[in-house]
Amino acid sequence: WPSIYVGIDVIVLNQETPHLDKVSAPSLLDLLVSLGTHDAQFHVSDLSSIFSYQPGTMIYLAGKLLHH
Repeated sequence: WPSIYVGIDVIVLNQETPHLDKVSAPSLLDLLVSLGTHDAQFHVSDLSSIFSYQPGTMIYLAGKLLHH
């Protein structure tokens, strides 16, 4: 179907080291959506911030510029 988004990734029960996105453009924001049933946190190390990432949460992030 037509989409304004470049790609879609599904990440399940994932815990990664802080990274920068390789594919996205610096001028674009990534949309992250938390679905399911869990108790999670989203870390943005460049901002020294931790955000609640409960089901239903949506985060727009400059993933090419901010370690997350």
